[in-house]
Amino acid sequence: MTFCHFFIPIYNMSKQKTLSGSFSLYGKGLHTGLSLTVTFNPAPENHGYKIQRIDVEGEPIIDAIAENVIDTSRGTVVAKGDVRCSTIEHGLAALYALGIDNCLIQVNGPEFPILDGSSKHYVENIQRVGIEEQNAEKDYYIIKKKIEFHDKKTGSSIVILPDEQFSITAMISFESQLINSQFATLDSMSDFASEISSARTFVFVREIEPLLNLGLIKGGDLDNAIVIYEREMSQEALDKLADTLKVEHRDATKLGYLNSKPLVWPNEPARHKILDIIGDMALIGRPIKGRIIATRPGHTINNKFARQMRKEIRKNEVQAPIYDANEEPLMDVNKIRNLLPHRYPMQLVDKVIEMGSNYIVAVKNVTSNEEFFQGHFPQEPVMPGVLQIEAMAQAGGLLVLSSVEEPERWSTYFLRINDVKFRRKVVPGDTLIFRVELMAPIRHGISTMRGHVFVGETVVMEATFTAQIVKNK
Repeated sequence: MTFCHFFIPIYNMSKQKTLSGSFSLYGKGLHTGLSLTVTFNPAPENHGYKIQRIDVEGEPIIDAIAENVIDTSRGTVVAKGDVRCSTIEHGLAALYALGIDNCLIQVNGPEFPILDGSSKHYVENIQRVGIEEQNAEKDYYIIKKKIEFHDKKTGSSIVILPDEQFSITAMISFESQLINSQFATLDSMSDFASEISSARTFVFVREIEPLLNLGLIKGGDLDNAIVIYEREMSQEALDKLADTLKVEHRDATKLGYLNSKPLVWPNEPARHKILDIIGDMALIGRPIKGRIIATRPGHTINNKFARQMRKEIRKNEVQAPIYDANEEPLMDVNKIRNLLPHRYPMQLVDKVIEMGSNYIVAVKNVTSNEEFFQGHFPQEPVMPGVLQIEAMAQAGGLLVLSSVEEPERWSTYFLRINDVKFRRKVVPGDTLIFRVELMAPIRHGISTMRGHVFVGETVVMEATFTAQIVKNK
């Protein structure tokens, strides 16, 4: 008898990523005017984004998450106790848009350098040092229903809708003849480097003096922000402001953009709002698949929405896999029989729809013709919990056996079952979706797995189990 060697293709696999090396950027802080250095470093799997203040005793680390934001008036400020760091959004936007999940950011002051007011230099350096793929799976949060946040006071709103990837449309409006209304769209993060990263932050001349009076924008100049002069003021007042900012005098009768460098795009301010949104959404802590539509966005509503998203994720920590019955399965019932020894009535997996290096998604259609319903129970048919566990284990067995040569010569056997929870009855007509993942690499033929069973979006059962792979005699 000739044994076949199986190769099981892996679909929908996406790995976490970090930097291949470190890089540093130097410049002045927008608000403090200090000379600053920020260094972006590789970080291990499941590390996320963390900011370390290396100029403070003990070099404290701040987790870059939405709950740690303490101020959004003129940028995003995170803090841990009395230690804070501001103007982080442009750097985080570059990491998030380029698909980097894990990074340790070290800075020697209370803010990131403003550079040219965009993400351009961050992107260029990430591309220069390279991106390294890690072993852990990227943990997407998939938007399956409309989620929205409205601020009635400002008229701002953010809505997120289901989408196959992360995309954004931003619409802005100001009481300004120059940028009264603009919009911009980013359909794919792969276009961030060319379409968004060079968009600079912007400020109206009428805002500058109040900001200076608050002790802010000490490092602001015409090289790190678009400065919009759209309400005529006296020549004397404009000259005084120019002297404060140490820039040349301008004709007070000529409205427009004061920068020597022209706009990169006519809608550059709207594009910068997309950049800011991405930076603030990075604080959710997980990559998102969904489309954001933002109206009059700003750091305040961005952070409120990011916090709401984190609450949503905590409520739905375990998401049901997406199941499209019209899609061709990765493994049908016949391929499954090539791997598993089970046959009717004990073959409890109908098809496999997704598989990664450490997880599998499988399906079981529960019909009224199942043999066990004859006695469990005739008047109220319910699928026995032990068979739900068995079906989950068969899915796990398919994952494990797909990694060995001549899988038909191996079998998997239970060693231990723990933390079993049944949350809802399984009845005829239910479609069970199993998601089973390895909790650790397989060692000495022993594998420990965690599984969840879903009907629709609802978890109906979960368990942890350990199995042994044994070669058949």
